[in-house]
Amino acid sequence: MDFNLSEDQAAFQGMARSFAAEVFAPNAEKWDEEKIFPVAEMRKAAELGFAGIYVGEEHGGSALSRLDAAIIFEELASGCPSTAAFISIHNMASWMIDRFGSDTVREKFLSRLTTMEHFASYCLTEPGSGSDAAALRTKAVRDGDHYVLNGGKAFISGGGKADVYVTMVRTGDASASGISCIAVPTDADGISFGAQERKMGWNSQPTAQVLFDDCRVPVENLVGNEGDGFKIAMMGLDGGRLNIGACSIGAARAALELAQDYTADRKQFGKPIASFQALQFKLADMATELEAARLMIRQAAAKLDAKDPEATLYCAMAKRFATDVGFNVCNEALQLHGGYGYLRDFPLERLVRDTRVHQILEGTNEIMRVVIARKLADGQGRQ
Repeated sequence: MDFNLSEDQAAFQGMARSFAAEVFAPNAEKWDEEKIFPVAEMRKAAELGFAGIYVGEEHGGSALSRLDAAIIFEELASGCPSTAAFISIHNMASWMIDRFGSDTVREKFLSRLTTMEHFASYCLTEPGSGSDAAALRTKAVRDGDHYVLNGGKAFISGGGKADVYVTMVRTGDASASGISCIAVPTDADGISFGAQERKMGWNSQPTAQVLFDDCRVPVENLVGNEGDGFKIAMMGLDGGRLNIGACSIGAARAALELAQDYTADRKQFGKPIASFQALQFKLADMATELEAARLMIRQAAAKLDAKDPEATLYCAMAKRFATDVGFNVCNEALQLHGGYGYLRDFPLERLVRDTRVHQILEGTNEIMRVVIARKLADGQGRQ
């Protein structure tokens, strides 16, 4: 068991870290304040291979592993967790097309997704089916060589701005096996979008409802076979949970470093506050928990890459732990800054706002506990 990064992993880790520091970090405050979707900067990230991380090379992807992706997203999130998280979602949707789509679907979409000439969104959640994803009601009815979609999706990152929506729809009965996956282009007849949501954080990415009213989509846009949708969604979420956990770690690492620098410089009672043991212990706990979260994410990623039968269990545990730790470290870092941490002049309050939603999306952390408990009941997780 080797915990050191390979030479290639260390190289793209350094590349991602430099890019985040030079491109994301200096602009993150403005993107948040003005709710800017940083298209040009994300396309620069795509030039480095970060828009098709685990898409095949034949379609312009980087063909990297889930572990590689976790390393990259930690670095990108250290500059701007909101933008890094959108790139993660784009990668997940692109992977679904590459992994399960026909040659026709892959050729139609992937070459422009891996360059981020086009952006992809993932549409699973509905107003009436969040945690109970298998209860989704958006329907797709076959009509000749088209599907006709009716329904709506909620909380869609990229809603109204993306170019293709990888959408879970019901083509069959009311069970999970009645769900299929269809790639819906933004110019399809019958697609529309709700108003942009007013959010606590994640302001560098648009979020809106995606609505289908007799929306006609070619049958050839089906991703996988009819009835494969729920399986595709759950497989996608395993990787998505790792990426959002990695984004939490990246944001928390940035917050911890800010807290270390601030407590070393800030003087009270005639000496740096970093000299007080109470704060030293707090920083020690923050660093320890952050490292534990990183190890859990990377272990789960390695299991997913190895197609370990218990990978879903480890992805759920890692997501639950890493996103809780990430938020808590950011919150503690804000506390260490005192009143300054509460001001928008410092990045801490933005990091707290951006990491809070990580405990909700890709399956709430309560649902992660449900997944973990069920897997344990099935006999998994025994060492």
